[in-house]
Amino acid sequence: MASTDQPFVITVVIPHLNQRLGLFRCLEALDAGHRRADEIIVVDNGSVRPPTEICNQFANVRLLHQPAPGPGLARNMGVENAAGNIIAFIDADCIPSPGWLAAAQDFMKYESAQIIGGDVRIACENPKSLTMVQAYESIFAYRMDRYISRQGFAGTGNLVMRRGVFDRVGPFAGLKKAEDRDWGQRASRMGYEIHFAPDMRVFHPARPNFAALQAKWDRQISHDMGQGTGWQGRLKWTVKALALAVSPVAEIPRIATSKRIKGLGNRAKAFICLAGIRVHRSRRMLQMLTRGDAGCYLSRWNRSDAG
Repeated sequence: MASTDQPFVITVVIPHLNQRLGLFRCLEALDAGHRRADEIIVVDNGSVRPPTEICNQFANVRLLHQPAPGPGLARNMGVENAAGNIIAFIDADCIPSPGWLAAAQDFMKYESAQIIGGDVRIACENPKSLTMVQAYESIFAYRMDRYISRQGFAGTGNLVMRRGVFDRVGPFAGLKKAEDRDWGQRASRMGYEIHFAPDMRVFHPARPNFAALQAKWDRQISHDMGQGTGWQGRLKWTVKALALAVSPVAEIPRIATSKRIKGLGNRAKAFICLAGIRVHRSRRMLQMLTRGDAGCYLSRWNRSDAG
């Protein structure tokens, strides 16, 4: 791949909504990174308490406010106000590894690198004794390599691109779409290749409980519901829903051999959570099909202060 000597100015864009402690930890980790950001833009999306004093603790952080709900709209505002020619997106509750931006810069030295997605791992305080959700998400959540190779997108919790690419592809969508998937697939249709950079790693906390995991999937199913129409779409949706309920058995080899968790107990927890969430997904898909109430789950957004 041909390389470029173009100087890099990196702007990190962080949407924020009621995640003050997570944001502080994220900014603290960015400040201690091997390659510091030239600019960090935090876009608050209507928090109960805007993180003004947190952002003021860091010299290169600017706080903006986007009252319209949705992380995609917050990210758009961040890019609109960015000075960098490289835009790096990370979520407020993620912790970047020390080499996160250094790895991104190394990858972007090649002219063919226009969009890159990095590795996302689950942050676990006690890897030997995981919660049920931690065990499940360590194996099945945030698999950026698979998102890129199979679905043509990378999650916005660890996404880096050239500013010009964003301008050509256009802004992120609002709450009615899975904005990272929508944006990535638009970019892919325009001919952009999304690369996976395993050394560009961030750590994401597992969801606090099974109910939060259910809520995540309710939103995802609501987004997916609009993709298939007509009797063929409804038939495909029904078959997928029924298949989900019996699919956990086929995942036993993956759970047994995964290098992302260790211990028989953790693997058992992962399977139990997997079985529970896939049954939930199956029921919810059939419920949305018969009731037509998918939109109600999109309005269930994080409007409480998490500290």
